[in-house]
Amino acid sequence: MLSPVPAAKAVKFTYKDYQHTPDDKRYELLDGELIMAPAPSLGHQEISASLGARLYTFVRKQDLGKVFHAPCDVVLSNTDVVQPDLLFVSHERAHLLLGGASILGAPDLVVEILSPSTAGRDRTLKRGPYAKHGVQEYWLIDPDARTVTVLRLAGGAFEMVRLYGAGETMTSPMLAGFAVDLDEIFGVR
Repeated sequence: MLSPVPAAKAVKFTYKDYQHTPDDKRYELLDGELIMAPAPSLGHQEISASLGARLYTFVRKQDLGKVFHAPCDVVLSNTDVVQPDLLFVSHERAHLLLGGASILGAPDLVVEILSPSTAGRDRTLKRGPYAKHGVQEYWLIDPDARTVTVLRLAGGAFEMVRLYGAGETMTSPMLAGFAVDLDEIFGVR
């Protein structure tokens, strides 16, 4: 009689492993799995730059904290390292910046701009760790649908605050007074 063959153990990478990935490639680490991310499209970059400039200007003018854009490592845990498109760290969470090379914990706000290669990961795989580690607000931007979904952390899980579409002015529950015309972000068709 043959004895059963033990199942192969899945290799889980750590933040230390992640730090040795090539500098010329973009990676994320989700639950110990190393995932390569291609460079974003030009349209994706335009949305990121446009929204990022408005977010940066607002946060700086109000003296609320710091805004960063990808690629910027956010170390949520030893096996979860992500690179959101945009993120905000409040003065209250400034201790997350003390490492100098990465954000060491959950930012207050994370913005992901969906692309064909990342949409599934941004909507599902990242959502759990973002909630688990305490990201307070999560924006999912869909360039094809021209929408922004604003999610807020409540009871350890994200709840949808509102789905904004083209032609509307998006606001943030966290950033009182921040408002942006989505036609300015997506461009008028």
